[in-house]
Amino acid sequence: TLWDRLQPHKMECQWKPDEQGLQQILQLLKESQSPDTSTQRSVQQKLEQLNQYPDFNNYLIFVLTKLKTEDEATRSLSGLILKNNVKAHYQNFPNGVSDFIKNECLQNIGDSSPLIRATVGILITTIASKGELQNWPELLPKLCLQLDSEDYNTCEGAFGALQKICEDSAEILDSDMLDRPLNVMIPKFLQFFKHSSPKIRSHAIACVNQFIISRTQALMLHIDPFIENLFALAGDEEPEVRKNVCRALVMLLEVRLDRLLPHMHNIIEYMLQRTQNQDENVALEACEFWLTLAEQPVCKEVLCGHLPKLTPVLVNGMKYSEIDIILLKGDVEEDEAIPDNEQDIRPRFHRSRTVAQQHEGGDSIEEDDDLDDDETISDWNLRKCSAAALDVLANVFRDDLLLHILPLLKELLFHPEWLIKESGILVLGAIAEGCMQGMIPYLPELIPHLVQCLSDKKALVRSITCWTLSRYTHWVVSQPPDIYLKPLMTELLKRILDSNKRVQEAACSAFATLEEEACTELVPYLAYILDTLVFAFGKYQHKNLLILYDAIGTLADSVGHHLNKPEYIQMLMPPLIQKWNQLKDEDKDLFHLLECLSSVATALQSGFLPYCEPVYQRCVNLVQKTLAQTLHQTQPEFYEASDKDFMIVALDLLSGLAEGLGGNIEQLVARSNILTLMYQCMQDKMPEVRQSSFALLGDLTKACFRHVKPCIANLMPILGTNLNPELISVCNNATWAIGEISIQMGSEMQPYVPMVLQQLVEIINRPNTPKTLLENTAITIGRLGYVCPQEVAPMLQQFIRPWCTSLRNIRDNEEKDSAFRGICTMITVNPGGVVQMIFEKCSILHGFKNQVGDENWRHFSDQFPLPLKERLAAFYGV
Repeated sequence: TLWDRLQPHKMECQWKPDEQGLQQILQLLKESQSPDTSTQRSVQQKLEQLNQYPDFNNYLIFVLTKLKTEDEATRSLSGLILKNNVKAHYQNFPNGVSDFIKNECLQNIGDSSPLIRATVGILITTIASKGELQNWPELLPKLCLQLDSEDYNTCEGAFGALQKICEDSAEILDSDMLDRPLNVMIPKFLQFFKHSSPKIRSHAIACVNQFIISRTQALMLHIDPFIENLFALAGDEEPEVRKNVCRALVMLLEVRLDRLLPHMHNIIEYMLQRTQNQDENVALEACEFWLTLAEQPVCKEVLCGHLPKLTPVLVNGMKYSEIDIILLKGDVEEDEAIPDNEQDIRPRFHRSRTVAQQHEGGDSIEEDDDLDDDETISDWNLRKCSAAALDVLANVFRDDLLLHILPLLKELLFHPEWLIKESGILVLGAIAEGCMQGMIPYLPELIPHLVQCLSDKKALVRSITCWTLSRYTHWVVSQPPDIYLKPLMTELLKRILDSNKRVQEAACSAFATLEEEACTELVPYLAYILDTLVFAFGKYQHKNLLILYDAIGTLADSVGHHLNKPEYIQMLMPPLIQKWNQLKDEDKDLFHLLECLSSVATALQSGFLPYCEPVYQRCVNLVQKTLAQTLHQTQPEFYEASDKDFMIVALDLLSGLAEGLGGNIEQLVARSNILTLMYQCMQDKMPEVRQSSFALLGDLTKACFRHVKPCIANLMPILGTNLNPELISVCNNATWAIGEISIQMGSEMQPYVPMVLQQLVEIINRPNTPKTLLENTAITIGRLGYVCPQEVAPMLQQFIRPWCTSLRNIRDNEEKDSAFRGICTMITVNPGGVVQMIFEKCSILHGFKNQVGDENWRHFSDQFPLPLKERLAAFYGV
C-alpha cells in the first residue's frame, strides 16, 4: 500500500520516488481538483494522514519540479500543498527533506512555465519567512546571481521570488543578523530599472519600493541614483512599470520630500498625466499622490499654480466607471425584497461610553464622516480616491479652490445625463467641509435643487444626494426651519422608505447626521419621524436594519426627554422589544439593538420603567456569560476579543438604564449580583471593558449609592491603579467615578485620598492632556477637596493654576458647583497655596471673577484671610 511505501527510510543523496507511491499521489492531486465536495473532503483527509510521513513532502516537490510531463495545474497544486505543509509543520521536517526541497527550489526557479515559476517563488518565500533566512545562507546570493542569467525565465523567476522575500521579510533584510545583504541587493536592483523586459523593470522597482517607507539605511544611501532612475522611466509605456513608479513617488513624498522638491514641477506634470491613465490601476496609484501631497505643509505653495489643470482631472475621476455600475447593480432600481448577502454586512465597532462635561454653547464632539458613499464595494477605487483628494485639497485651499470648481459644478449639477449629474453631486459633497464659507451664497439655490434630486428616478443619484445633503446639514439647521429643514426632512424620510436598499441606507445615515445637528429642532416633527422609522422596521432587510437602530439611538440622544411622551413610547417601544425578544444572546445584531436601547433608556427616563426589568436582566446575564467564558478559556491569548463586545455593550446599556431611571433602578440592583460582576469587569485585561465598567460604577453611585457603598474598600484601589493617562478613556471614566463616589462618601472618603490624589495632580499638570480628561480631573480634585479639605489643601499650590484654566469654559452644573465649593474650602485651609498664583496670574483672577459672578465671588473671597483681601484690593482692584 501507499502507506508502506512512504515509510521513512534513510535519505540517499539524490532521493528517488517509489513509482507506485508517485502514481497514487498524482491520483490524489487529480481528485482534489474535482468539483464534488465529498471527493474533496476525502482527499483532504488522506492528505492530512500523509503528513505523518516526512517523505511525503519529497513526493510533492518532485511532482512540482521534476514531472514536466504532468499538466501545470497538477504540478502547481502539488507545490501549494507543500507550501501549506511548510507553513504548518516545517520545524518537524527532517534535515534531509528540507535540504532536498531547498535544493529543488533553487534549481527550478527558472522553469519554462510562468505558473510553476511563481509557485516555486511562493514556496521559497514561505520557507524564508519561517525564520529560515538565517539557516539558508546561500538563498539570497544564489537568487541575486540568477538575476544575471542569460536565460530570461531564470532571471524573471528569481526576481519574482526576491520581490516576495522583500515584501515578507523587509525588516530582517536590513538587520545585522544577516550581515545587511541590502547593501549589495539595492544597487543590484537599481541596475535592472533599465532592463529591456518590462516585467523585469517592474519587479526591480517593486523590490526597492519595499524599503522606502521604513527609510531603510541601505536605500537612503542610494536615494539619488534611485530617484534618477525613476525619472528615467517617466516615458515608460508599460502599465505595471508606471504603477510602480507612481507608487514610489507617493511614498517618497512622505519620506524624502527634500529630494523631490527641486523636481516638483515636473513630478506634478507627470502625475497629472498618469491620473488620467487609461489603465485604472495606474490612475489610482497616481491619484494617491494628491492625497499624500495635501498632507504636506508645502502643498499650497507647490500646487497652487497647477489647480486649474488638477481640478478637472479629479472631478473627472469622480464619475462611476462602467465596471462600478455593473458591480453596484446600478440598473436595478427596486431591490428591497431581495435578502442581503451576509458577507456584505461589515462588523461595526462600538464606541464605549466616555463621560464628558458640557461646554458653553454645547458644542458636540466631532465625529469623522467618511467619504464612504458607496460602501458595498468598499474596495478603494479611482472614484473614491479622487473624491477623498478633492476633500483634503478643499481643506488646504479653502475658497480658492472654488474659482476652479464652480464653473465645472454649474455644468455637472444640471446635466441631463444621470452619470454626470451624479458625479457633480458627489463633488459638491466632497468640497462641503473645506469650502463651506465660500459656498454659503449659493446654498439657498443649491439646497432646494438637491432636495429635488432626492426624488430622481435613478437610485444612485438619490443615494449620493442623501450623502451630499448630510454634509450641509449644519447650514440647513442654522436657517429658518420652514424654508430648508422641513422640506429636507420630509424628503429624507420618504427616502428612508425608498424601494432601493442603497438609498434606504444612505437616507438613514444622512438622517442620523441631521439629527445630530438639529437636536431639539426636531421636537415638533417627532410623531412624523417616529412614524417613518417604525414603518421601516417592517420593510428593511438585515443590513439596513442595523443602520436603522443607529438612527433611532441618535434621535434619542438628540431630543432627550422630549421623547418621553406616552404616544411616542407606544410607537417606538413595541417594535424594539419585539426584536429584543427575537434575537439570541449570540446574535451580533444584539450589539446594535443594545446600543440603540441604551440611548432610548437614557432619553425616556421614567418612561422606560415598564420595559426595564427584562432588559436589565438580560444585560446582567450577558456580562455574566462573557466573564464565565473568559474564565474557562484555556488559552486566553487566543480568546476572541470581539466576544467581549457583548459585555461592553451590555455594561453601557446598564449605564444608560441607571442614568435614565435614577433611583428607580434601585430594586433591580438589589435583586442582582451586578456589583460582583462589575468588580470583575473593572479588573479585565481589555481596556474597553474597564472603561465601560467605570462609567457604570459612576452611574450606579449616583443612582443607588447604598448598594455601592459596602464595596468601596475593594473598588477604590482598582480605580487608583487605572489613573494612567496613557489610556485616556479608561483614565477619564475612573477619574469621573472617583469624583461621584467622593460626593456620596463625604468625610468617609478620607482613607482613600492617598490612593488617588498624587496621580490626579500629575494628570492635571501633564502637557497635552485632552480637554475631557483635564476637565474631569479638575472636577474630581475639587470634589475631593470639598469632602476632605484637610487632606487635599496642602497640595493646592501644585494644581491651582491648571485647575482654574481647565474649568473656564464648561457650563455651570452641579459637578462644577461642588468642585468650586471644594476649592473655596481648601483656600480657607491653605491660603498660602494660592497667593503665589494670584499675584502671577492676575488676569486669570479677573476672568474667574467675571465668570463666577459677583455673588459667588463674594462667597469665595469672604473666605480669604484679611491680609490677602487687603493686598488684592490694593494691588489688583478685586
